[in-house]
Amino acid sequence: MFPFPVRLLGMWTYAESSIRRPVVWASVRGSRPGSRPRSSRSEEQSIASTIVESRLGPVRQTYSGTTEFPPITKAYTELSQVVRESGLLVRTPVFYAVVASAIVLGFAGCVTGFILLGDSWFQLFIAAALGILFTQVAFLAHEAAHRQIFASGPANDRLGLFIGNGIVGMSRSWWASKHTRHHANPNRVDKDPDIEIDTISFLDVDAAKARGVQRWITQRQGYLFFPLLAFEGINLYVLALRHLFSRGEIKGRWGELGLLALRHAIFIAPIFLFLPVGLAFAFFGVSVAVFGIYMGASFAPNHKGMPIIAPGAKLDFFSKQVRTSRNIAGGWWATWLMGGLNYQIEHHLFPNMPRPHLSRARLIVREHCETLNVPYVETTLLQSYGIVIAYLNRVGLAARDPFECPMTASTRHLTVEKG
Repeated sequence: MFPFPVRLLGMWTYAESSIRRPVVWASVRGSRPGSRPRSSRSEEQSIASTIVESRLGPVRQTYSGTTEFPPITKAYTELSQVVRESGLLVRTPVFYAVVASAIVLGFAGCVTGFILLGDSWFQLFIAAALGILFTQVAFLAHEAAHRQIFASGPANDRLGLFIGNGIVGMSRSWWASKHTRHHANPNRVDKDPDIEIDTISFLDVDAAKARGVQRWITQRQGYLFFPLLAFEGINLYVLALRHLFSRGEIKGRWGELGLLALRHAIFIAPIFLFLPVGLAFAFFGVSVAVFGIYMGASFAPNHKGMPIIAPGAKLDFFSKQVRTSRNIAGGWWATWLMGGLNYQIEHHLFPNMPRPHLSRARLIVREHCETLNVPYVETTLLQSYGIVIAYLNRVGLAARDPFECPMTASTRHLTVEKG
């Protein structure tokens, strides 16, 4: 048996060619053996579920569980008490009023520009601006769904319904169901809908099932991820309609459909009424593409490439939220750009915490993690994109099965047995 190099999350190790072992690798850059993990803006700390690539077959992905992440007694209770006593759960209506006013001014500017430009290809800049504004409104809808804006639950629900369906064009009930399940079990197999297969495979078992065009995409999905996000906007529109026209019981179905119809009449109909057909389709395509890319690029860095939790693992609330989430460094500009999603760890620990308080909560949570010797993962935005692309490419290797030919598979298997 001869050892051969295997690349694990940017590090080379060795595995025997006749054995494919599941590997869980812990990495803390810049730390000495036995020392407490310390985080900074430039380091990626993770105990990751890894994927082993060998010449013996498709990659094999391992999942983390209680053994890797032992329960921490009262970790969240103590942290929650400090956060609450610090006043970080108090609502900030003035902040959200300022954000909403800025977005309204942005839409007013786009309408004015649309009228003044008329039949001009410069209209595509207006379309791109609309895509950005729709995403900023989606951030507010997300915060309303978490009841971060108002102290009253019903007030948040009404706002989320109005801006989510009536402005963004998504289904509030679809999003609420999906997102609630994600928050309850982030990155958990068979529980988190955000790692279920769609066009992209986030688990090797899903990647291995890909066939035809889907398989071709899966084999290159890391590199294709951001180009594919250009279609995410239209995908969200389709998912909203598919959900609302499904046979299951949906509370407020017709109210949501009515808002969607009104939204499309206001935002889409004028494009085709006042612009030539070709320019109208280009305008619509650019606005939807920018919306999809911006949305995907804001949500993707949060969990992709972080540990995948086994279906039966029993983790405490603090551990499963912190160990599966990644923060994005950058301060105020990252908070504006990502609608507060850059503080993903804090958001998952305290979903109803208003956006302005997340930066202060970060200091408390980070210190708590150091005390408990729990990795606090924070990277730059570009580093996070590199991690996401590398992770998706490793998962995609499962679609490249060298045993596709039965005769070749049999021959190779026999050769290994002889060794």
